[in-house]
Amino acid sequence: MNRKFTLLFSAFVLGLIAFVAFRPVGSNAAPNSNWTAWRGSEGTGVSTETNLPFEWNAETNQNIKWKSALPGRGHSSPIVWGNKIFLTADIEGEVVPGAKAVTHIIEGQEYVHPDSIAADRKHTFKVLCVDRNAGKILWEQLAYSGTVYDGRHRKGSYAAPTMVTDGAHVYAWFGGEGDGLYCYDLNGKLIWKTPIAKIASVGMGPSTSPVMADDVIVLQCDEDEGKKSFIAGVDKKTGKELWRTPRPVQAGWSTPLAIKTAKGTEVVASGFEWIISYEPKTGKELWRVKSFQSNALPTPLAGFGMVYAYSGFPTKKTLAIKLGGSGDVTETHLAWSYDKGTAYIPSSILYGDNLYLMTDRGILTCLDAKTGKMIYEGGRIPVPATFTASPVAFDGKILLTSEDGDTYVVKAGPKHEILATNSVGEPVYASPAISDGMIFIRGEKNLFCISNKK
Repeated sequence: MNRKFTLLFSAFVLGLIAFVAFRPVGSNAAPNSNWTAWRGSEGTGVSTETNLPFEWNAETNQNIKWKSALPGRGHSSPIVWGNKIFLTADIEGEVVPGAKAVTHIIEGQEYVHPDSIAADRKHTFKVLCVDRNAGKILWEQLAYSGTVYDGRHRKGSYAAPTMVTDGAHVYAWFGGEGDGLYCYDLNGKLIWKTPIAKIASVGMGPSTSPVMADDVIVLQCDEDEGKKSFIAGVDKKTGKELWRTPRPVQAGWSTPLAIKTAKGTEVVASGFEWIISYEPKTGKELWRVKSFQSNALPTPLAGFGMVYAYSGFPTKKTLAIKLGGSGDVTETHLAWSYDKGTAYIPSSILYGDNLYLMTDRGILTCLDAKTGKMIYEGGRIPVPATFTASPVAFDGKILLTSEDGDTYVVKAGPKHEILATNSVGEPVYASPAISDGMIFIRGEKNLFCISNKK
């Protein structure tokens, strides 16, 4: 496959971009009311709450508890611990003479992605804390101010990776830009920051979010043609880099998946050439499966003793891989595969016994997660739309939020049915968060709290 061809169509990567006997690592880490990382404390996008509204309207304020203006630009999803919400933002400033993106060499030639911008400007990275019940910004900290290493997609943001928290500290990552990985306490005091590496992202900017497993912050750092790609583990208490393992994959923007198996914790990282599982304490490779030879941006999922990895462009394919192997298990541990229905950007969702694959246009395919048998396909929303945010689910409902700011509530189960269509009235690129009866949606300008609580 011609890599340049895929890159010309390979758009941006945003704050977007998961985990069951085989259990997500967050299962014992946080109370149900917290949403501690990308796609929630269990990385699945699924909440067990049942007291949430599924209808709202920002124009009439129906079930809008509050909305709060946010500074700058950011596609990182909200995370929640107790009464605090944490996000990141990037404020783009003036043009800096001489500032430009790192040179990208693809297939032996210099390459500039036509949609890459913003490397010629000053950027100010901020970490924000918002009161969960009132929407007031409690504190904001300057993480970095200066120029950047690489460009970003015109629809992207340097503040795309979602933060992660253990309830004592919060960790912010701007994809290698700025000063690396940042650790703050919940009151905004900087505890440590540590440089990791400058990462060439084909001019598309960052997206991959940090993952916490066995007290290690795991960072997937795939770059350009893959000559310098690696995955690293950082001690969450000290910021010391514990290990670094080279990865034989080219640029990617998927967030890895941390799961617990009978053998221990694994971190599964999807990539263009390989899907690889690592031991989070040491970085040792546990197993690998030949991947799609295609862009694999969405976060993997796990359940029923399997990992589900998928790609959406140009190849649309889902692989169900049986856990428990070692070495190259390409020929021995593939349970089933499915060849359509996946997205380039949004992740899919495993809810109950079903795997709901989602396209970038919000079209759903429902599969039996154990067998891969198709239950339905072609489940459409009422109007054409484009999606960057990944779905979340609760109480028998799946929420799909479009770039137009419209959330389509789909009834979970064997029949596709739209239950409601709701709007926050502004573009949305970040995935929603759920906490204690409230849904948090980050719009282009505002953070919205949706609740029927008084």
